[in-house]
Amino acid sequence: MADYATILVDDAGPIARLTLNRPDKRNPIGPATCGELVAALAAIKARPEVRVVILTGAGTAFSAGGDLTAMQSTQGPTGTLVDLFSAMHELGKPIIAMVNGAALAGGLGLMVACDLVLASDAALFGTTEIAVGLWPMMITAEITRSVGRKRTLDMMLTGRKLDPSEALDCGLVNRVIPAAQLEAETMKLAGEIADRSPAALSLGLHAFYRSQDMEFEPQLRYLQAELGRVLALADAAEGISAFLQKRKPVWTGK
Repeated sequence: MADYATILVDDAGPIARLTLNRPDKRNPIGPATCGELVAALAAIKARPEVRVVILTGAGTAFSAGGDLTAMQSTQGPTGTLVDLFSAMHELGKPIIAMVNGAALAGGLGLMVACDLVLASDAALFGTTEIAVGLWPMMITAEITRSVGRKRTLDMMLTGRKLDPSEALDCGLVNRVIPAAQLEAETMKLAGEIADRSPAALSLGLHAFYRSQDMEFEPQLRYLQAELGRVLALADAAEGISAFLQKRKPVWTGK
């Protein structure tokens, strides 16, 4: 296991966990954290035994946003949100955000970049950059793919914070869970997904993100070709056989 300064990594089993680990600063996202997350995701991508990733924050916050101190630094960055969001969408393994507290500004973008989001009923959400004279440029690409234009601009122009029910209603999160049950429910969901074909998950996730901005007919043709790739998988043949034989499938990831 690599030694990181701003994150904790536990990738010993089929469910890996990445934890933003600067709780005293409410887990800010700066160049160092972006670089370390990219490195950790690259290591996880190379390990076929890892099926699902959980991303969370240490302490009482998921992430309160960008590291403003690092933004003023003259030192060269070790990683960017471009690198990080690209790595997340190219991982080919589901990433579940387990949001234990505030997810604000860049922290909200990181949350939305995950494939699924389970949030505590004590969490808080918002694009608060405008309060310090900034604009959430990079995370716009993620948020506008999950939330409609009017709702997004309301958040960005006012900087107001959303409670969990509002976040659920506008599509920022998938489920709101009582804080005491968040860990158990997230692990349950991760276990269910980890029990699926890793080959089908990988092809499906890549196809989802690569096709999302295509015109309708090119998208259909691309997805038709990807369907052929899925049907050609050994896992697809095993899944169909297992269904017909009323048994649990044994995935090979091929």
